Amino acid sequence: MYKYHLYLITDSKLAGDRSNKEVVEATISGGADLIQLREKDYTTRQLIKEGRELLKVTRKAGIPLIVNDRVDVALAIDADGVHLGQEDMPLVEARKILGKDKIIGISTHNLEQAMEAEAEGADYIGYGPVFATTTKGRAPVGVESLKRVMKVIKIPVFAIGGIKLNNLKQVIEAGTNRVAVVSGIVAADDIKKTSEAYKGMLISGNISVDNPYLSDSKK
Repeated sequence: MYKYHLYLITDSKLAGDRSNKEVVEATISGGADLIQLREKDYTTRQLIKEGRELLKVTRKAGIPLIVNDRVDVALAIDADGVHLGQEDMPLVEARKILGKDKIIGISTHNLEQAMEAEAEGADYIGYGPVFATTTKGRAPVGVESLKRVMKVIKIPVFAIGGIKLNNLKQVIEAGTNRVAVVSGIVAADDIKKTSEAYKGMLISGNISVDNPYLSDSKK
């Protein structure tokens, strides 16, 4: 998980007249290296169909596809993993179903949840929302909270929530060069160029927090 930096989360409502496939293709061409299928309003059949279409794109590019929430859908389409929320299936149960080789990440909103996720064997955590966002129905945790997590958690931490190009440096300076992005990319006029801008800053941005887990040497 240490080689991943730019994590795209789909949202068809923000994509305008572009399909999820088009969005994913453009984002990958711009440097995204992890993709999550997240469509809260889709039926199970729609998720399976969409997931299989996106897998054609991600497998060709050699990039993992993660399914949001739905362990059953991830299993059905042989996705690369699942991303769980705090109210979803417990990680240990998801691991029993998916096996040791699948990626399992968890959304966390405070240090206690982050530590629990790490202890239970999560491959990564999503931490946030760092900033205010319309895609998450909760108050932002803030940059200082992210800093505290980065000092303790050793597995990859993807900051999420309201992360735009104009506040990305704050996230990097908090200690992580890994972000999960929804509207900042999906709703952009030029998805490829926007993705390139995110990825470029994540890889070469000035990182002021001393954290060995920011290094690309851990892969």
